[in-house]
Amino acid sequence: MVPELARVQEILRGMWVTFRSMFEKPVTIQYPEVKRPVKSRFRGRHVLHRYDNGLEKCIGCSLCAAACPANAIFVEAAENTDEERYSPGERYAATYEINMLRCIYCGFCEDACPTQAITLEDQYELSFSNRADAIYTKEKLLLPVPENGQPTPQKTPPGKFTRSVPKMEDPKD
Repeated sequence: MVPELARVQEILRGMWVTFRSMFEKPVTIQYPEVKRPVKSRFRGRHVLHRYDNGLEKCIGCSLCAAACPANAIFVEAAENTDEERYSPGERYAATYEINMLRCIYCGFCEDACPTQAITLEDQYELSFSNRADAIYTKEKLLLPVPENGQPTPQKTPPGKFTRSVPKMEDPKD
């Protein structure tokens, strides 16, 4: 008789939990229409940035690829000329690919970049229908040209860009 009583008590306790939760406010979020805000330290989709004049910040140094523990980044550099300029300095990333199936979103690529060209933004909607879609090329990663900027490649006067990394100011606390 004792096991029978314990079983009935458990059933009544489960029914009480169900009855009590009927009066609580639902926590359902209508996902496609309403998106939850992410925390400021969230690491989502990778983005390659541009300068205000439209030049790409990536200089093709491959430090992000060297820092990547998952070996998910491939960078192939090419030489800039004054007739065809993609970034300031001598080189630019002719090929930039990230295999998102390999990426572990650690942020080491962000930390290694001397020009802050690559960042992990707040976009979390990443889905792929096949493996080829999971390889993000430079065209997918690069942000659009800013309002007052020009698309790359640009023709620039000789000697205008002599530094690939802009001069940084000391932080002011």
